[in-house]
Amino acid sequence: MATPKKKIAVMTSGGDSPGMNAVVRAVVRMAIHMGCDPYCVFEGYEGLVQGGNFIRKMAWNDVRGYLSEGGTLIGTARCMAFYERPGRLVAAKNMILNGIDALIICGGDGSLTGADKFRAEWPSLLEELVATGQLDAKQIEPYRYLNIVGMVGSIDNDLSGTDATIGAYSALARICEMVDYIEATASSHSRAFVIEVMGRHCGWLALMAGVATGADFIFIPEKPREDNWKEEMRQVIQKHRDWGKRKTIVIIAEGALDRHGGKITPQMVKDLLADKQGLALDTRITTLGHVQRGGTAVAYDRMLATLQGVEAVKAVLEATPETETCVIAITENQIVRKPLMAAVQETKQVAKAIEAQDFDKAMSLRDTEFSDQYKSYMMTTTMGLDEDIHLEDSKKMKIGFINVGAPAGGMNAAIRAGVAYCRSRGHHPVAIHNGFAGFARHHGDEPLGAVRQFDWLEVDGWASKGGSEIGTNRELPEESGIELITELIKKYEFDALFLIGGFEAFHSISQLRKARARFPSLCIPMVLLPATISNNVPGTEYSLGSDTCLNELVAYCDKIKQSASATRRRVFVIETQGGRSGYVATLGGLGVGASAVYIPEEGISLEMLNADVGHLKEVFDKDRGQSRAGRLILVNEKASKVFTAKLIADIIREEAHDRFESRDSIPGHVQQGGVPSAMDRCRAVRLAIKCIQHLEKYGPEPQKDPEKINNDPLSAAVIGIQGAAVVFTPMLELEEGGTDWKNRRPTRAHWLHNKEVVDILGGRPDYPLPQKSLVGLMAKDAKRGLIQT
Repeated sequence: MATPKKKIAVMTSGGDSPGMNAVVRAVVRMAIHMGCDPYCVFEGYEGLVQGGNFIRKMAWNDVRGYLSEGGTLIGTARCMAFYERPGRLVAAKNMILNGIDALIICGGDGSLTGADKFRAEWPSLLEELVATGQLDAKQIEPYRYLNIVGMVGSIDNDLSGTDATIGAYSALARICEMVDYIEATASSHSRAFVIEVMGRHCGWLALMAGVATGADFIFIPEKPREDNWKEEMRQVIQKHRDWGKRKTIVIIAEGALDRHGGKITPQMVKDLLADKQGLALDTRITTLGHVQRGGTAVAYDRMLATLQGVEAVKAVLEATPETETCVIAITENQIVRKPLMAAVQETKQVAKAIEAQDFDKAMSLRDTEFSDQYKSYMMTTTMGLDEDIHLEDSKKMKIGFINVGAPAGGMNAAIRAGVAYCRSRGHHPVAIHNGFAGFARHHGDEPLGAVRQFDWLEVDGWASKGGSEIGTNRELPEESGIELITELIKKYEFDALFLIGGFEAFHSISQLRKARARFPSLCIPMVLLPATISNNVPGTEYSLGSDTCLNELVAYCDKIKQSASATRRRVFVIETQGGRSGYVATLGGLGVGASAVYIPEEGISLEMLNADVGHLKEVFDKDRGQSRAGRLILVNEKASKVFTAKLIADIIREEAHDRFESRDSIPGHVQQGGVPSAMDRCRAVRLAIKCIQHLEKYGPEPQKDPEKINNDPLSAAVIGIQGAAVVFTPMLELEEGGTDWKNRRPTRAHWLHNKEVVDILGGRPDYPLPQKSLVGLMAKDAKRGLIQT
């Protein structure tokens, strides 16, 4: 007799958040892949108590199209009955009757706390069900233990122990979009706007929105302003107005307090800004409200929800009766399992600390990024007001800012943050326009050369601007003339170089570092902040611009998929950018639910295409019109020299024999994006400031002691996010062991394991991998038949 399949249920609870549908899709499909029966509990705990049609078995195609939908398609509702034991008793009975003893819940800390209590009571609930005759001992025997895994769906990003909760970055994107719109009208009328955002006990949304939009002032619950906050705000805003700024943006979390626990309301702030005896600004209040919850999930939330859903299924299957209830979290790009109640208790401690007015403790309980971002924000917004951080003249440096490579979202935000930090410390930031090509050929142009001062009034508006306002160019120093570049660095008396860009910027620092032995004036510190949509810079798992690119690609694919689904029997083959790195194609595939993804790291072969075409034939052959059966295939621009997106689409069309259609589509430079994503803006600020802090350790005129610079590997470095930390890695180390120079990418692709997830959730069957190409003498000998391969 066959063993019955394990049954796993998934439900969404608490407030809805973008990305919950991606969780449901991932859990349903991963459960089927692992040989289990997936169930959805509709309407949260209410559905668990109601039972019947609220608990439904799900099939693979039932979750088609879920990724691009906002909110939660399986519903969520408040359930007072579940708060009481009789309600939980009924819920336990409904689960037993459906044969379910594994539950995956996506919700807030209240929902997850309720789930942990339910698990703790499970044995006694079963005993009561038998004792009262509602079930017999034989019925409950296979379900003695309940395993629960939690995921946090919350736009507030308020759970301790995870860098991001599902939906937080989507809500932040919505806020930044609204603030960008408001800024246009504010500037037109020289007005002030007080914008209230969600966050009763957590100021993450308000803080990150302040960082991303360059707001003039923010209020968050964890870090109330001093007693003189009214005077402090007046000083900051007056200073900004004195510089010529026409708009004033103040962002306030709904839970904003003063140091004595008194509530600070938007009306109080408005009255202060509009006070005729003070700033006398024409002021408006905008409360964003539930707009923040709305819309589809951004690429990051889709990825996060999908990977956490997959991990949740694995966790629930690996759990034992002794396993502590866990919550799936993310820590600097790593999906991890953490004890649920420890995370919930720590989260509650933040609220308690705020209530007890222990604000230092409240800040310490937030993650490192939160406190880093707060310091970054304060440093960039209070320029010229905090004399304590101003350096003495002997320590001030002249720092050259240069963009190298293709434009990427977040470049301008990074420059703005770097310039603001330099100004607050007393350094002298200088723009080198249009990369090394501009530096070499146009440095002395009249009336405006490529090397010039930053105008802060202009730079201050760059936070939300895409592209590169100081220009960028792919030319390397050796192509511009290394001797000339050396002379110019000497001529303009640069004490350090801050480079922002992709692989070309990485290669540039490598060339400059190697030339130090010949040119002592190159013995200055240099640091690279990776910024490229390809995310192919060695030394980091994240590059500025990659998140903006994924958002643009996902939005583009959503529209294409809508067309493919409307006609039902159509496949779209979409070409992605990314150079010889498959990062964009793979993560894009994760965000749009691609049927197949072709990347340079694997290559493409006829056998592979044959397997995929065969699978598509099978899929469309089974389709009888009940589901939306449009399909997407993503192919990286350099996955193959022969098999382009058009050729693949033509092959599919030919092999379909008019049973279904195929089209190719190339988004091209649309992927470089317009307005940078909120994540790219926030990380740009944090990482840029860390870069300047790294450079200023070396002090002015470092070339006077070339030996010190040459002996310090970190004098030429790349900043990056690796695992759970922000680190600086020496260029020498990356040149020797971390770089695949031929393919212009790191030797290790940290994201490659996600390719398997894309294939599993896309329903792609196993396929033969292409043979690796032979090179050099081996290739020649094989062609002559001298060796067997």
